[in-house]
Amino acid sequence: MSDIIIKKVESKSDLMKFIKMQWYIYKGDAHWVPPLIMERKKILDKKKHPFYKHSEADFFLAEKDGIIVGRIAAIKNDIHNKYHNDKTGFFGFFECINDQTVADSLFDTAGKWLKEKGCDIMRGPANPSSNDEWGMLLEGFDDEPRILMTYNPKYYLDLCDNYGFYKSKDLVAYKLENEKVVASEKLKRVAEIARKRSGLTILELDKSNIESEIEKVKDVYNKSWAPNWGFVPMTNDELDAMADDLKTLAEPSLVLFGQIDGKNVGFALVMPDYNQIFKKMNGRLLPFNFLKLLSRKEMLATKWVRIIALGLIPEYQKKGLDAVFYWEIVNRAAALGKKLGEASWILEDNAMMNRGAKEVMNGEIYKKYRIYDKKL
Repeated sequence: MSDIIIKKVESKSDLMKFIKMQWYIYKGDAHWVPPLIMERKKILDKKKHPFYKHSEADFFLAEKDGIIVGRIAAIKNDIHNKYHNDKTGFFGFFECINDQTVADSLFDTAGKWLKEKGCDIMRGPANPSSNDEWGMLLEGFDDEPRILMTYNPKYYLDLCDNYGFYKSKDLVAYKLENEKVVASEKLKRVAEIARKRSGLTILELDKSNIESEIEKVKDVYNKSWAPNWGFVPMTNDELDAMADDLKTLAEPSLVLFGQIDGKNVGFALVMPDYNQIFKKMNGRLLPFNFLKLLSRKEMLATKWVRIIALGLIPEYQKKGLDAVFYWEIVNRAAALGKKLGEASWILEDNAMMNRGAKEVMNGEIYKKYRIYDKKL
């Protein structure tokens, strides 16, 4: 029986092996979307990425018979533990061949690292937190992922179950079809009433004044999502990093701010599904692929949008204002030729959001994701 060697990533060469081993795992998988190597390097850069200013992580590779056959990150998110007053550690960026022994070695390594850091629960996958890619695909393997959503082979579920992980929480993704959404008389009626009663004004992103615009996000984001399970507040540095990404990828008409009497009360981030472009790029932004990424023609050719975030500060929730955002989103997306949308991710027990997606927008759950826990 071949020995499994677990090695910590300690060099730029190791980091590239960590990133590129996905191409080995997903070779021949028609639904996998290769990540942009440049973006992977950025989010794994412990010296520069703002996540690592408040948290720590180490990355590990599994080698067998001279071949890299698995990888994992062990992550201690100090903001999460301070906010939730617990000692939860995380695993993330998990990839593995269909070999339980290899998977066990990786999970053992991450668990040992976390336990030494004082954690008593290992949760994941988080890449690297719930503000990024979050969860393992549980249902919906017959489709490629939308932008910033995870994808994995189905056997990963067995690797986790066999190791002793158990369900912590499931997340759902809704498929929204333009014709079904605009046909919802309930949505149209609630949106009209809420808009008149509240005086809500919807403004779109002004890319020419991005610094001021991101201040609006800071004003709303952490207040809106604070009550949610697994929520981790974003730091100013992390929000500034998000603004840098928005400069390139955001479609201004789909990044919306809600104001009442000049006060910011809500925010929606909707993105064209750039995964349809990334898939053709095979991880490479240069030398010419960046032209595709920046091309409005390419963006307009994508079929889907994803509602990544939609939040209202607590005192303005349960007043129908979310329906105004929904109505704006579906009509603005249609104006760009987008007739399909995904609302994700939504906690399985978030009654208000599930009711809005299912009953108000006529959406259907078409994918599910699982967050796993294991006691250390």
